[in-house]
Amino acid sequence: MRDNPPRLAILSPGDRQARKNATAANSRFADLFAAFAAKRIHVEPAIYHDDFCDEVREQLIRVDGVLVWANPIIEDGRDRSVLDSMLRDVTAAGIFVSAHPEVIVKLGTKEVLFCTRDLGWGCDTHLYRSMNQMMQELPPRLAAGKARVLKQYRGNGGDGVWKVQLPANSDGRRREKTPRLETIVSVRHAKRGCIEQQMPLGEFYRRCEPYFFGNGRMIDQEYQERLPEGTVRCYLVHDRVVGFGLQAINALYPAPPGAAEAPEPGPRLYRPPSLPEGQALKRKLEQEWLPAAQRLLDIETESLPILWDCDFLFGPKAAGGEDTYVLCEINVSSVAPYPKSAVPRVVEAAIAQAQAARQKRFSDRRETV
Repeated sequence: MRDNPPRLAILSPGDRQARKNATAANSRFADLFAAFAAKRIHVEPAIYHDDFCDEVREQLIRVDGVLVWANPIIEDGRDRSVLDSMLRDVTAAGIFVSAHPEVIVKLGTKEVLFCTRDLGWGCDTHLYRSMNQMMQELPPRLAAGKARVLKQYRGNGGDGVWKVQLPANSDGRRREKTPRLETIVSVRHAKRGCIEQQMPLGEFYRRCEPYFFGNGRMIDQEYQERLPEGTVRCYLVHDRVVGFGLQAINALYPAPPGAAEAPEPGPRLYRPPSLPEGQALKRKLEQEWLPAAQRLLDIETESLPILWDCDFLFGPKAAGGEDTYVLCEINVSSVAPYPKSAVPRVVEAAIAQAQAARQKRFSDRRETV
């Protein structure tokens, strides 16, 4: 049995009808199903909903590994708490799960930007654990004159990501006086379709209140002035870059002078890991920043997600004119779409880890006999 090819499942959210009709051919991961099939590896779709969680658990117990695509907020305001509890049960049964919920907590929340701010990929970053703390510490940072980008602890699609700053005076300079609740600030939400608004700082606080419910918090980063030059997404399989995603216009792209609205975000262009202009960033990430982050966060290489990504903005130019980079987000729970160059590496890594999980279960059973 241990010499047979491993069996895997690809989990993604959906309703009962989607589960009933799911096939490898109609999946949005059809490219992965085809790549596994080419290697004669059995992979089955596992459509998930909290309403039939136990049914999916029984399905996953029968495979050797599970690749999970589910956002922090799945749909209708539901979070991943029920799903993550089930995935922990599946892991305890000896099934390989990626990305594991414990790894998501370490890497996939915005707090990682604060925890790793001193590793070389960070910038001026702060953590607000309460609304009171934000009300005390944000105003003097705004008074310093630079825009801030505030991000809720967990979210996706730009939800809970805000650019906030003091409006410029008539001479173009930012006001330096520490703002109060009634002070008008310029605010822009990163959700698609949102435009810059003027509102009292107190109103902005009220909009942020939901982000502090429960165990919520917000991360505050200095706005990067080179954002109009685009973003670079590094796709990784474990600790190796397997492709790039380049996007010229993103959610917080500034509106042109005299215009009320910024351009709509543009497409992400996918490139292989050999992209010449990406090699300096690739080396930094693989050889310096990621090993340092693994040590700090206590994550072994084999525990890193099968597929994840790091989003970078361009930081200030170095003294010699070289580009610097600032980490603005890590995605580990639902990375799609992805470059074609990632597919064979995902398949190779998933097979290896599922096979290792099967062999360990076999060995454990022999030891208990």
